[in-house]
Amino acid sequence: MRIKKSLMLLSLAALVVFPGCKSSGSASETSVPASTTPSPVESSKPTPTPASTPTSSSPPASQGTSASVAMKKVTAVRLADPKAGWIGGDGWLAHTDNAGVDWKVQYTGKGTIRQIFALNGQEAWAVQGDSNNVLATTDGGKSWSATGGHLPSSAFLHFVSKQEAFSGNAQTKDGGKTWTTLVVPEGISGDSYFHDAKNGWAARQKGSNIEVLRTQDGGQHWSTVMTKPTVASVTGTIIRSAGADDAWIAFIGESGMTQTSYSLFHTRDGGKNWQTVLVNSTAGGGPAPGFPTEANTGPKNAGSKPGPLYVASPDVAFMAGLCPACDKPVTVGSTTDGGKTWVNGKQSFTGYGDPLLAIADAKQGWLITNDNDQPSVMYTTSDGGVTWKSVHTFDAPK
Repeated sequence: MRIKKSLMLLSLAALVVFPGCKSSGSASETSVPASTTPSPVESSKPTPTPASTPTSSSPPASQGTSASVAMKKVTAVRLADPKAGWIGGDGWLAHTDNAGVDWKVQYTGKGTIRQIFALNGQEAWAVQGDSNNVLATTDGGKSWSATGGHLPSSAFLHFVSKQEAFSGNAQTKDGGKTWTTLVVPEGISGDSYFHDAKNGWAARQKGSNIEVLRTQDGGQHWSTVMTKPTVASVTGTIIRSAGADDAWIAFIGESGMTQTSYSLFHTRDGGKNWQTVLVNSTAGGGPAPGFPTEANTGPKNAGSKPGPLYVASPDVAFMAGLCPACDKPVTVGSTTDGGKTWVNGKQSFTGYGDPLLAIADAKQGWLITNDNDQPSVMYTTSDGGVTWKSVHTFDAPK
């Protein structure tokens, strides 16, 4: 049995639909003291201000295609529409216009591509290397150039216009050249998420409770909009938003025996009401955050660990499940009704590395599986994840 160098895997899941659990949570409009201290992830690197942001030190890059470029492990993906999008790897960016069947290398340079975001089919950005250099294109990838800026952290990057973007509590107004820090509450777990310049979300554990906090004035004031008692300790969070009043919050709990517990909640009305989307308690990780020890029933994603979460709209979200102890470790589940019901896909996939998701809408999406020893493989779905079709096998990693 070969050595599995990644802990991310998923079990074969039957197609199951669970009724969601809806609750109003416990909301408080009392302002919460804020802090400019970045979250633990963000504090690993300094957050430059406009005056101190260094110019890009990335080496000159090659534009256009190169037949000699090996597209090995895929480290980032983003679609512009169901047919067109970008992927990146160690020193390269590539584009497809036929849903991944064929790929054209557009850029080569030094440093792994860590994130990609596409505002549309022409304007896109990529984060490259340990210094998080920001690259940009305005012509569909025919040319890529360094903006001169560096992403302050590894938090999820998303642009809301040609000039304005957010990554955790970092904001740029000049297309990624310079970044400023937005105020976030003290003690948050993981990264905050700003949907736009005014509306942001953060989550944390405070004592024996988990909390979700919201700002509507760019971080100047934060209000607690959900409080739930928890037995499990919170070790991380994932936050995504598909609208000013929309938020999907995943609380990551404890781990053991290659299993990690987690829970997922959704609001579409600014935190007044909350839908329980997933309650993934595990034998090794214990109860899911926000639920008692005996809570072994409820909507559950397949696998024993959380994979990537992709939110396409207030109704549509997909999430991979991982099973480090399974022969086919990756599965994908989804909701198309805002989390009221959850469907676990029947297929499972090989690949012990980190999988990648890119979802266009309720029906169409991409999945890329990775492995340290085997090639990355891309799959597409046109029926909401009921079936996934293999469309491209990339170059072998060794």
